[in-house]
Amino acid sequence: MKNIHLIALCLAGALGGCSGGGDFADLQAYMDEVRAKPKGSIEPLPAFQPYEAFTYSASAMRSPFQPPIKIDLARKQKGSEEIRPDETRIKQFLEGFNIEGFTMVGTLSNDGSTYGLLQGGGGVHRVKVGDYLGRNHGRIVEIGEAAIEVVEIVPDGDGGWLERPRTIALKERS
Repeated sequence: MKNIHLIALCLAGALGGCSGGGDFADLQAYMDEVRAKPKGSIEPLPAFQPYEAFTYSASAMRSPFQPPIKIDLARKQKGSEEIRPDETRIKQFLEGFNIEGFTMVGTLSNDGSTYGLLQGGGGVHRVKVGDYLGRNHGRIVEIGEAAIEVVEIVPDGDGGWLERPRTIALKERS
């Protein structure tokens, strides 16, 4: 019973403390002052400007970040009458693929013969000096530890043929 009296007394004290006088005169004066000030105006939204599409018309031109290419027609390589691909020989399997698709992956040596290992054309192929590969009549002329040297016979554009050396470098481990 004492607990109920104690709870009732605490409750009455709390309610009595919340019921302070109705003295809000300073707050009411501040609110009246704020309401008396002239009201501000909101600026209207800026006018919408439609997007104008830009068409880039210089895509077919040379990039400004690359140096210009000078073609000296007098120094252009001319083909020779002596250089010609042998059209009568039987084509080898690796001649059906572009030479850019091949990478050297290693070498093999057997009884003084050295073979190169080329990856491309659907697998790894063993080649030797004298074999042909690529679509431009490429003939292997040297097999080293780090590269395979190939000489291609390509047309010069004036009805002749010229030899173009190519190197297939050993693919580094990744």
